[in-house]
Amino acid sequence: MEEIRQYVTELQATLDLLPLEKIDEVIRVLHAARLDGQQIFILGNGGSASTASHFVCDLAKNTRIDGVPHLRVLDILDNSAVLTAYANDEGYENAIANHLANFVRAGDVVIGISTSGKSPNVLRAIALGNQVNAQTIGFTGFDGGELRSLAAVNVHIDSCNIEQVEDIHLILGHMITASLRRLAERSVLRSNGQQAIPAADKLFAA
Repeated sequence: MEEIRQYVTELQATLDLLPLEKIDEVIRVLHAARLDGQQIFILGNGGSASTASHFVCDLAKNTRIDGVPHLRVLDILDNSAVLTAYANDEGYENAIANHLANFVRAGDVVIGISTSGKSPNVLRAIALGNQVNAQTIGFTGFDGGELRSLAAVNVHIDSCNIEQVEDIHLILGHMITASLRRLAERSVLRSNGQQAIPAADKLFAA
């Protein structure tokens, strides 16, 4: 029981340190990408790949509002045949970037999720995003690694507990999804000349 209490206490303490301004900046970048019709790519390894997939699902489905463009969001890791072909022939560290290069364009958004901030394949994908003038975002933990400075916007989780960093990266996805939905709702209300009242009953809809 004591281990459970300690886990919860540590998690709460880390949540209190969230860089709210950076999270808000990510929300604004994604909302602008939505309105401009830019694509959003999300990627990671292992548990972070699972977080990326979950984030894509939430953004694609749970932000849809009539009268506002849908988010054009893709899980760049969803084709194992393509990724293993690149990894086999050109090295695992190049697999994501080489696949991403087929799609990413200037103005698109590339989000790299890495608890350590040191995953070579994530770093190369973010570097490619920077090279083509895409907007790059990092979600990191521990000391942030190279990703912390490589991404144009980085949301750093101040923890060296990998499970808790992953917990909070998932929370970030939910936080951002809910905020983007509310922004879209407010945009529709403004366009209709109505008062922008947040749809609290929809905020955490499944």
